[in-house]
Amino acid sequence: MKLEFKKVDQDNYKQCAALNVKAEQNNFVAPNWYSLLESQFEDGQRHPLAIYKEGKMIGFLMYVYYQADEDYPVDSWWIERFMIDKKYQNKGLGSASLKEFLLFFKVTYGDVEIRISAEPENDVAIKLYEKIGFGKTGEMVGDETVLLLK
Repeated sequence: MKLEFKKVDQDNYKQCAALNVKAEQNNFVAPNWYSLLESQFEDGQRHPLAIYKEGKMIGFLMYVYYQADEDYPVDSWWIERFMIDKKYQNKGLGSASLKEFLLFFKVTYGDVEIRISAEPENDVAIKLYEKIGFGKTGEMVGDETVLLLK
């Protein structure tokens, strides 16, 4: 399975914003248009990436580096957003995309920790993250469970 990550830019941002999760997942992930706005106007080193399979955009991932603050007391890398479009779910693409991203991340940044979070009731996402190697830290950020990959 050939997956590719491309920066979201003026050539593909509309297509990225049009991607959607299933209706029952809407409470678990922010819309991509919102994440793209955050990447332009919020503090932090946000990196929005479109996920492609065989030339078709199938999902979105945004990772970010946060310096310690009152919300989270540790300098840390995060996968802040991750979604696969509803048309491409249940085909192993979520797992494959995360694994491929983590290889890219390791090559780019070395052996550093990265975190991800999920709504506690989002069992599907938490099981996926744990299958990839993330483990619950016991911490919460906002209302979300924090998972860490060392």
